[in-house]
Amino acid sequence: MPMVRLAGRRPTPADLGLYHELLNNAAVARTMGGHRTREQLSAALERHLAAWDRDGFGPLLLFDRETGAFVGRGGLNRVTVLGADEIEVGYALLPAYWGRGLATEIARASIETAFDDIGCDSVVGFTLVDNAASRHVLEKCGMSFEREFVHFDLPHVLLRVRPAGFVNAEPVG
Repeated sequence: MPMVRLAGRRPTPADLGLYHELLNNAAVARTMGGHRTREQLSAALERHLAAWDRDGFGPLLLFDRETGAFVGRGGLNRVTVLGADEIEVGYALLPAYWGRGLATEIARASIETAFDDIGCDSVVGFTLVDNAASRHVLEKCGMSFEREFVHFDLPHVLLRVRPAGFVNAEPVG
């Protein structure tokens, strides 16, 4: 299921300004553990560029198909969680795009890619324990709570989905 309302592209070294716009937006920063320094943003961009080179997938920069406006980022990323190598689905959107179902669209398309194209046997998602909206997005995709854990010195919840539990459509009824 491709993203319908968004177009995604691989980041480039020239995209540091978009990372700053997104991750240092006050509302976004509150959901992701705070503001990032220029060095932290640059390191994140470098990690994402390296992921694409190493794995052939990674976070995408996302744009509104109709207007071309920058919306945020999302997609798959290889991460280490609790000492295990995992494939994570992630998303971060500018607040103007919250509440429109876009995060769910991103998550579903990404999980489908993980299972159908990459051959993953599970996908994880995690969010701060108090980010109910993000947790709800993950649960709508069939993810189940696995445990609480500390990530980058902050309390998070870890959710997981396997192919049999993946929900790739809005519930009927």
